[in-house]
Amino acid sequence: MLQRARTEPGVSAMRVLTIGSGGREHALCWAIAASPMLEKLWCAPGNPGIAAVAECVPIGVMDFPALVAFAVENKVDLVVPGPEAPLVAGITDAMTAAGITCCGPTMAAAQLEGSKTFTKEIADAAGIPTAKWERFEDAAAAREFVRRRGAPIVVKADGLAAGKGVTVAATEEEALAAIDAIMDRRVFGEAGAAVVIEECLVGEEVSLFALCDGTSAILLGSAQDHKRVGDGDTGPNTGGMGAYAPVPSFPPEAERDAFDRIVRPALAEMARRGMPFRGVLFAGLMLTADGPKLIEYNVRFGDPECQILLSRLRSDLLIALQAACDGELDYFDLRFHDEAAVAVVMAARGYPEAPESGSAIRGLDRASEVPETQVFHAGTVADADGTVRAAGGRVLTVCATGADLQAARDRAYAAVDAIDWPEGFCRRDIGWRALG
Repeated sequence: MLQRARTEPGVSAMRVLTIGSGGREHALCWAIAASPMLEKLWCAPGNPGIAAVAECVPIGVMDFPALVAFAVENKVDLVVPGPEAPLVAGITDAMTAAGITCCGPTMAAAQLEGSKTFTKEIADAAGIPTAKWERFEDAAAAREFVRRRGAPIVVKADGLAAGKGVTVAATEEEALAAIDAIMDRRVFGEAGAAVVIEECLVGEEVSLFALCDGTSAILLGSAQDHKRVGDGDTGPNTGGMGAYAPVPSFPPEAERDAFDRIVRPALAEMARRGMPFRGVLFAGLMLTADGPKLIEYNVRFGDPECQILLSRLRSDLLIALQAACDGELDYFDLRFHDEAAVAVVMAARGYPEAPESGSAIRGLDRASEVPETQVFHAGTVADADGTVRAAGGRVLTVCATGADLQAARDRAYAAVDAIDWPEGFCRRDIGWRALG
């Protein structure tokens, strides 16, 4: 089990509701549960892993009336949404209207993830380096643009598409097929009413995270995710098959520079527009030959990056989240462990196209006995007898820390190998860019 640093109790204990059911939300609950500020922790709807540290309540993440009613009835002091969908749909606005503090952006501010066009407009207005782009609401015009510009080129559904609306097209044919799928066949529904087409940036991708209070922000750190399903970055894109930190190609001075050039200007522009951003801002960056450039903003922790960041956090997460809501981050400092962290995602056979559900997962206790490791549940359910079963694509995140990346990776894979789940699989090369 990873060691959690405890801080001194504050003036009063807090009653907290987290929203979500994945590995990110398990990590959030695990970190919040370590706070001496905590009186009671719930998670809606949660999962079997979360149930070990919080009381799970059977309310869906988009059932705003039930979530608000629960928060009011149980005198919740702070709501912490995990996924992007309820944030983009306005869960913060709904909670605020009921007098409940919610650590997340308003619906207006969440457009940073909900609309690719909005993000690009903010970047252009604030002078934030990003790819050249055009927006199209007409499929024929989009196709003509692709034929004129050629490939490689990137096609994005303008709206929220559960992380699946982006095509990095190596050929014109791939780009045209993406336009057809997004705009003509509407495979992502109304998210495909428009597309953003942009130049293809070249370099390494990293994820940068900041906690924001509307005007100020503090750096949460960075990590490198692995999106492709197979070793060596092969196969289709996924929600993320693993991550690691620190990233050797993105040292602390580069983090700080990107924070100053890509996070702070966005906060200032959002505040200028009357929609101050509060919560976690996730900047997806490309480390190009001309320096880091913005790929996209997300308005919440990444998954599995959240598991990595919170594994290294020494400070009290709950106090930090409350400080963000209170506009007091100017007076707050976060501390992190020096150790490296590696997260390995275990997915169900058939993921990402057609993951199989229902298979039994055993050996989780053995995995947790590996030093400095934590197994976070994502897509799991539990039978009445306690048997844990797969119930999603990405099912577990096995996270470990160590003196360096190699030690952390060795522990993570030792824990993976202790898990008895023949129907599951994982990449065996997480951290390969740093370790070879």
